[in-house]
Amino acid sequence: MTAWVVTEPVGWISADRYVADLADGMYRPGWTWIAEHDGQVVGRALWWGPKGSPHPVALDCLDVDPAVGDRAAVAAELMRAVLAGFPEPVQYRISVTGGWRDDPATSAAVEWRRAAAHTAGLTREVERLQFEWAPADGVPPVTGRLRFTEASDEEFLAVFRRIAEGSLDAQTRANLAAKGVDATAREEMDFYLRAPGKREWWRVAYTHEEEVAGMAIPSATSYNVNVGYLGVVPEFHGRGYVDEVLAEITRFHAANGESRITATTDMGNTPMAAAFRRAGYRNTGIRMNLSNDVQP
Repeated sequence: MTAWVVTEPVGWISADRYVADLADGMYRPGWTWIAEHDGQVVGRALWWGPKGSPHPVALDCLDVDPAVGDRAAVAAELMRAVLAGFPEPVQYRISVTGGWRDDPATSAAVEWRRAAAHTAGLTREVERLQFEWAPADGVPPVTGRLRFTEASDEEFLAVFRRIAEGSLDAQTRANLAAKGVDATAREEMDFYLRAPGKREWWRVAYTHEEEVAGMAIPSATSYNVNVGYLGVVPEFHGRGYVDEVLAEITRFHAANGESRITATTDMGNTPMAAAFRRAGYRNTGIRMNLSNDVQP
C-alpha cells in the first residue's frame, strides 16, 4: 500500500503522509480499500476523516493501474463498496493545477476519476480555488472601518443565518434549498466549532453605528491554520467590508507567528476570489469536490 505511486498530474497521498496520518487516526485500515486482480493490487482508495471521527468524510486519493483497462469501472466499484457503509454524505476531492482543462494529461486524469465518482453516486460538482498567504505577502493594516469583538454562540448563530441568506457559496446555497436557513446556519456553525481552530478566535464585525456588518472566524485544519469562515451580511454588501473582515483574520494569524495561511472559495464566487487576491493571497491550485446529494 505505501509503495503505491501516482504518476498522473493530480494530488495524491504519499507514503510518508499516509503513515503519519494513520498514526493520528485520520487514515485507518478500515478506511483504506484496495482492488486486486490475480493477487496483485491494481487500485487503491484512501478515505480520510478528522481525529476521533466515527466515519470518514472524504476520499483523498483514488488511483487504478492503467493495465486493468477500464480504470473508471474499477474505481467506481471501489467507491461503491465503501459508500454503501457510510451513514453520512461524503466527498471526493481531486486537486489539480489551474488551467487543468487545457493540459491533456491532467484533463485525462481528472475525467476518468470524475466518471467513476458519478457512477458511484457522487454527482454534485463544485470547483474551489485554493489560496495561500505568507508573511512576505504583507500584513494588511488596521483601517478602523469596522470594530471586531467577541460574542456569544447565540449571537454568532444569528450572524450565520444572515450571511447564509446572501451567500454565493454553492454548498451553502444547496443546503438552504434543501434544509432552510436555520438548519444551514446551525450546521455551518457546528462545523467550525468542531474544527481544530479555537472558539475564542471568533469575532463579530460592527460598524461605527454599532450595526452588525459580518463576522471573522480564523480557524485551522489538521495541518495548518486557515481563513475559516468570513462573511458580510447582505445589507452591507458592496461597501468593501469583505476586505476588512479578511484583513482581520490575516492579522490574527500573522500576530500568532503563523508562516502560512490557507483559504478556499468556489470558482463561481468571484467577489471572494478577488478579495483574496487584493489581500495578497496567491492561487495555488484548484480542488474539485464531488459529493452526494445534500440530505434533507
